[in-house]
Amino acid sequence: MTDKTASIHDPAKITNPQAILDALQASQQLPVHWVTDFDGLEACLDDLETCERIALDTEFIKRDTYYPKLALVQINTGEAIYLIDAPKLDLSEFWVVLEEMPLMIWHACGEDLGIFYLLSECEALTNVFDTQIALSYLTSQLQMGYQQALKDELAIDVTKGESQSDWLARPLTDEQEQYAIDDVRYLLSLYDALQAQLVAKDLVDKVTEDCQLYAKELYEAANVADEATYLAMADFRYTGEQLAVLQAVSTWREALARATNQPKTFILKKQAVRDIVTELPSTMKHLTHKTSMHRSMLRLYGPELLTVINEARALKENEQPPKIMAPYRSKDKTISKAVQKIVDDYEAETGVPANVLMRKKWLSQLYEVVAYDLPLEQLPEGLKGWRYPWVVETVIPLIATHKEALQAGMGVDDEDYSAAGG
Repeated sequence: MTDKTASIHDPAKITNPQAILDALQASQQLPVHWVTDFDGLEACLDDLETCERIALDTEFIKRDTYYPKLALVQINTGEAIYLIDAPKLDLSEFWVVLEEMPLMIWHACGEDLGIFYLLSECEALTNVFDTQIALSYLTSQLQMGYQQALKDELAIDVTKGESQSDWLARPLTDEQEQYAIDDVRYLLSLYDALQAQLVAKDLVDKVTEDCQLYAKELYEAANVADEATYLAMADFRYTGEQLAVLQAVSTWREALARATNQPKTFILKKQAVRDIVTELPSTMKHLTHKTSMHRSMLRLYGPELLTVINEARALKENEQPPKIMAPYRSKDKTISKAVQKIVDDYEAETGVPANVLMRKKWLSQLYEVVAYDLPLEQLPEGLKGWRYPWVVETVIPLIATHKEALQAGMGVDDEDYSAAGG
């Protein structure tokens, strides 16, 4: 297999403004092909295998199921638009062809790649370009929608009124079909317009790396072990016993949701999980009156859930999950102001927006590395790529000068957290 990332961004292929305009106008006339049977899919795949890049989007339903129901895949090859009727087709070969595509262009691909990973069972993709990430570098807006992006970058107006409609219905309404087509019709032109700006600002490599980082993060999120799902709700204030209950309940909820193919929030909403962790109920009466668990779920699963809770509470201390490190908290803003200054300085030097350069979550993890003298291997993945030299040479030395105040703000000296720091 060839290196898929090598051919993604070739400066020699960047189109000029007139070429972008010509392609935009040509996109209005692209033929649209519905793919509803094996022969149609084979013809589509033959076409895809000749492409260096494609634009994609998906439509799906995930209102009352654990597993999303893929309803439609839209693809723009630059020569034609394909509407792939997913429920009617075996897409096994289709996913393989997409995985081997030199470049797949999406806008806000989070949910799309979640479905992709679920259905394809492939490894983390390395051929993804997300125009929303590119726009964050150019505008500092982290979540610009597709409609706004087309209006700002290409002076194109599209409607988004069908996004929550029934995409499994057949036939689609004219409005649904037009919506689906427009979701990819202009995406290649948007990519070209953004790419030209990124080249001019010398940001192509950074954006490309962040797109691949995002694809990897989505892969990891789609493959979290049931036993680790509790971490999304874990709080540093929870005791070992509470963390054990949280882990057990979260694991049970995830497995039950998957087995019954219903959203995990249908079984237990987040607040009900928090109630259980806080109240630690040991009887049905306690579970009923001290938590917000829905009565229908209580009838179905109450006794089973109580067994899960009580078994978790019976664990010995050395069997409980490790404590969660406390975040840095202080009314003294000296450290945060110092960090913000070097972030702003880097933005002024490189043009990378501050909110793109350093995420709040990354900064919290960076504080942990410094406060607990953790190895640099424990830096978040986002700080190990193009940001790494700046982090190691500038950010960490600065934070280290405030290490004593940082440790005080994180309670590192507290007995409760000494084990977490090793």
